[in-house]
Amino acid sequence: MITVGLLSGCGTSSEPSAKSAEPAARANKTELVYASAKDINDMNPHLYTGSMPAQGIVYESLVENTEEGIKPLLAESWDVSEDGKVYTFHLRKGVTFHDGEPFNAEAVKKNIDAVQSNAEKHAWIKLSTKIKETKVIDDSTFRLVLSEPYYPALLELTMTRPYVFLSPKDFVDGETKNGVNGYHGTGPYVLAEHKVEESATFTANEKYWNGAPAIKKITARVLPAGETTLLALQKGEVDFIFTDDRGADSLDVEAMNGLVDSGKYQLVRSDPMNTKMIVANSGKSGSPAAETAVRRAVWHAIDRQTIARDIMGGTETPAETLFSANVNYAASDLTPMAYDPGQSKRLLEEAGWKADGGGQIRMKEGRPLKMQLYYDSSSSSQKTQAEFIQHSLKEIGAELELVGEDSSSIANRRATGEYDLLFNQTWGLAYDPQSTIAAFTSDSAYKHTTSGIADADKLYDMIDEVMVSMDEARRKSLYADIMRTVHDEAVFIPLTNGSVTVIAPRGLQGVAFKQTQFELPFERMSFE
Repeated sequence: MITVGLLSGCGTSSEPSAKSAEPAARANKTELVYASAKDINDMNPHLYTGSMPAQGIVYESLVENTEEGIKPLLAESWDVSEDGKVYTFHLRKGVTFHDGEPFNAEAVKKNIDAVQSNAEKHAWIKLSTKIKETKVIDDSTFRLVLSEPYYPALLELTMTRPYVFLSPKDFVDGETKNGVNGYHGTGPYVLAEHKVEESATFTANEKYWNGAPAIKKITARVLPAGETTLLALQKGEVDFIFTDDRGADSLDVEAMNGLVDSGKYQLVRSDPMNTKMIVANSGKSGSPAAETAVRRAVWHAIDRQTIARDIMGGTETPAETLFSANVNYAASDLTPMAYDPGQSKRLLEEAGWKADGGGQIRMKEGRPLKMQLYYDSSSSSQKTQAEFIQHSLKEIGAELELVGEDSSSIANRRATGEYDLLFNQTWGLAYDPQSTIAAFTSDSAYKHTTSGIADADKLYDMIDEVMVSMDEARRKSLYADIMRTVHDEAVFIPLTNGSVTVIAPRGLQGVAFKQTQFELPFERMSFE
């Protein structure tokens, strides 16, 4: 997972100038310009390099994940067989792709088949491993047949990618895995222009099946994070910023508050979307992190209140468990491991990690209590947190070596098991708990994290069962046991709950959030 953040409590800030231009000072107030730390990249929705906020306004899925549950989108309704293996979707009629091609069951089949033909790329999505057959029943009826029941099937069909729909005319030789000829979806906005590493312009789809959006033009401007974005806001060159999947600490908290205090901007923050955490490698032989007592000691040694308040500037909240309370099936009866350095020391003493009383590193059987913590070198807030945690662990007699690497290197370490501790985050509100928990068994994700715990095999059996269980009560029970196991073993040490934050012109109405974390419903926004 890519660690993202819009706001950081670190660094130097500037108060907005009294001469700042009015935000969104457009002739007809139907345009938004937002700052993006990186280019939108390849918008192929069946791959993973493109900007999720951008893809979210161009492409659509069969169904939509909302706070009230799964609702219709391109499918008006659906039926599920009693055995949970067959999903029949009744498609919305009269929908067309941006290039005029009809959206129908044949287009649905072509898109899903294209995703499935690149199976290795999508193996992280369990649904991709369970699709047995795709069928066109008639022009407006599509059937999906699974090899076994899989209760998160509809949830995984709501994701920003890959199960969204591209015009068949954009396919290359009937495929999408090796590139596409265009980026025509069915969504409320059309990609009109893309200047690589400069900007991307999206115009309203006036033939959108759910009504043309009030905001007629959206421009994503690529700007360096930090002071440059602030100055662009002050000058009125940019009028909208938000936590997206590409950003990294792009505006500090004092600057954000100054913008709001100017009276020209509003700040809107979502409910918790994910949990930022330290991942501990229980399966690394010889590492102190392989010991439950050490992992618990680390947990008790970290002051999450201070991280949330001082390092994150109050933009995130302290996390006591792997999932926040608004995540489906989140366990509510877990015993918090509160900040308590004294308890950390007691746990280490009882586990045989002895201190000589001189402030030195604890030792056990000739080995020092020393570990490495990997953080994303592009994230200033992660670096600051790492330094804070390093100091905290020194107080209990543990030495922490900090190593900054790019996010892809850290992801590779997670897959190979070459780490003691590293920063990461849960998949996010729309994906959890099933996606993060499914990753506990994945060699490319958290298998090394969980493989060393005492009940690892039992844990994996419960995960296998919960994904296919058709009994809601049984699912709740299994999820509770799964979460209790990893909580008690302290393999995922929560730090803060992250949210999506928006700074927008004060007169903009309808600023809200989707369950899919990085998408914003621009089509529902308008100026008063």
